[in-house]
Amino acid sequence: MVALSDRLDFVVGEKAARQLDEAFGIRTVNDLLRHFPRKYSTGSTVLGEDSEPPEEGEHVTFVDEITNAELKTAKRDPKRKYLVITLGHRRPKVTATFFNPRFIKKGLTPGVRVMLSGEVGYYKGTMQLTHPAFLILDSGKGSRSLAKIAETSKDDSGGLDLSAFNREFFPIYPASSKMQSWDIYACVRQVLDVLDPVPEVLPEEFIRAHDLTSEDRALRDIHLAENAADRDRAQRRLTYDEAVGLQWALVARRHGELAESGPPAPRKDDGLLAAMMARLPFELTAGQKEVLETLSAELTGTRPMNRMLQGEVGSGKTIVSVLAMLQMVDAGYQCALMAPTEVLAAQHARSVRDILGPLAMAGQLGGTENATRVALLTGSMTQQQKKQVRDEVASGEAGIVIGTHALLQDAVDFHRLGMVVIDEQHRFGVEQRDRLRAKAPEGLTPHLLVMTATPIPRTVALTVYGDLETSTLRELPRGRQPITTNTIFIADKPRWLQRAWERITEEVRAGRQAYVVASRIDESDKNNGDGEGAPPATTAVELFDYLRSGPLSGLLLGLMHGRLPADEKDAVMGAFRAGEIDVLVCTTVIEVGVDVPNATVMLVMDADRFGISQLHQLRGRIGRGEHASLCLLATRMSEDSKAGQRLKAVASTLDGFKLADLDLEERREGDVLGYAQSGRTITLRFLSLFEHRDIIETAREFCRSYYETHPDDPGMALLAAQFTDTERVEYLDKA
Repeated sequence: MVALSDRLDFVVGEKAARQLDEAFGIRTVNDLLRHFPRKYSTGSTVLGEDSEPPEEGEHVTFVDEITNAELKTAKRDPKRKYLVITLGHRRPKVTATFFNPRFIKKGLTPGVRVMLSGEVGYYKGTMQLTHPAFLILDSGKGSRSLAKIAETSKDDSGGLDLSAFNREFFPIYPASSKMQSWDIYACVRQVLDVLDPVPEVLPEEFIRAHDLTSEDRALRDIHLAENAADRDRAQRRLTYDEAVGLQWALVARRHGELAESGPPAPRKDDGLLAAMMARLPFELTAGQKEVLETLSAELTGTRPMNRMLQGEVGSGKTIVSVLAMLQMVDAGYQCALMAPTEVLAAQHARSVRDILGPLAMAGQLGGTENATRVALLTGSMTQQQKKQVRDEVASGEAGIVIGTHALLQDAVDFHRLGMVVIDEQHRFGVEQRDRLRAKAPEGLTPHLLVMTATPIPRTVALTVYGDLETSTLRELPRGRQPITTNTIFIADKPRWLQRAWERITEEVRAGRQAYVVASRIDESDKNNGDGEGAPPATTAVELFDYLRSGPLSGLLLGLMHGRLPADEKDAVMGAFRAGEIDVLVCTTVIEVGVDVPNATVMLVMDADRFGISQLHQLRGRIGRGEHASLCLLATRMSEDSKAGQRLKAVASTLDGFKLADLDLEERREGDVLGYAQSGRTITLRFLSLFEHRDIIETAREFCRSYYETHPDDPGMALLAAQFTDTERVEYLDKA
């Protein structure tokens, strides 16, 4: 008998174990039993001569006598042979084709009784199997997988018991060229025949409360259940296993940080934070005040804060983070704010300096007595500029350090790093966060605040960012103007696009500015979104040339994209911000962080090539000033197409959280989880972020409470192992 932790080579043999390892990374009994079927083929029974013909693509099994065997020569390659056998006297006729038949042609001859199993196809009324698995019934020789099953499927007289192949549901496994589904099924049967009863991993009261089948029954039925009801119960139990395993891994990580030393920063009544609160030119919203109180309390403690702040574009996340950083500076610590682009980093530095005023002018004329300094570090700076900034950081003169990935370089040393802020956190991996936090003094774990303007569905937040506590800003600051969004279906109403250019001209004549966004830079850019039936994308370069000599010829146009040198990007953005450019033709380089209050209209060309969340992000670049704004989504797809319906959905609401749920519904979790945080795919076989919110939340609450009393529960550790012991989600082990 074997246990889940046993190595496979002792159970299925060295050759099969090696192939499973090479193809799927499967090494133990537990690994194999959790390589679940990807689907179940119904009707995969032994078909008699009077059976109804199966549908094309169905997985079928035949047992019959070979009535004809013909060795043929390929027309295109005379050296290539293939064997075609005819099975019995069936109607419709049944044939099977075997390529490279040198070693099997002597066994597959007329008069031999065989079993054939594979997916059926039809050609000119003939039922065909191409290179199916086969078994010669008299000798037991044949395809490795069927031969293995035959060895363990004898009746009382020692003959072959066909019931092993005669099933209502047949498991079809994720397979490879070296390990076919039949091979995997044979290994699974071998393992289950000798498997000890599987110990229960979930508490008995949890199983009863949710009417779950046992772990042992689930792991057997998911592979061998004879009916759909048993299979469904097994799948439901394994869905709970995935939810609990992932949540346990996350709660274990959160509790693991309780023992770490965070930098305590009690709030002062006479420091920079108090001075900044007194000179704020506006009143914080109720939501901002609530989040700030939460952050302030956590920064006071010795447990490192790990919090995600999400909120709509313009909801005021940045000022909240600045106030939190000032509390750390008051306590003698430095703060690092990392942004994904130089444009955004420079804008953060500019806005932080502006709002702090004399509080950010340490050592300068006009600076207050307790002022700090705000430093900016980006990759495009000269070596001399970088050295000067690094000196300010190393000496502690700079209390707030803002930068891009340049902050991660070994040459950057902090004097006393106490807090890390990551803006647009989805642009960074946990490894990068980790490297920045590691620049703190030994024995100190900096507080962490990650911010995102891309609203995250609750289920994604619980399963991907569950190691972070979440705060949300939903209300917009007073004075924000509404944004009207309309969709232009160019093929149906080409005049509307012409009207859009006229509308942009009218806005500029009224003293305002506009964005025109394209999905590609030029023809050398990859065909972002090009798909079957989709017209080619209009590039930013050709759009710029067309507009300045055509519909917008009387206006001042600028071109902005990711391949421009950093100094050119800065110059273009500076000119646009200063009002020296009327219309900025650009790519998604302006997607985050760009703040030009005078820009009131945006036209997105080929909007069907952008995701829902991305369109919402782009739209957030307007509506930031005193005037109402207009966003136009132009597409050459039809209104009733899937893309057209998606664009209409974006146009119908400004609620980013509603759009995030719609995005999850459309893309499903494969895309959403993707390479989130870790840079590696998270594999959830049964748990669906879209369908199983209730199970995820149940698992979250259970793990939170159960960990308090059973932190070393071995069953929970086993469920969590798939999310902590593999490279797929290595980020869960990061601190």
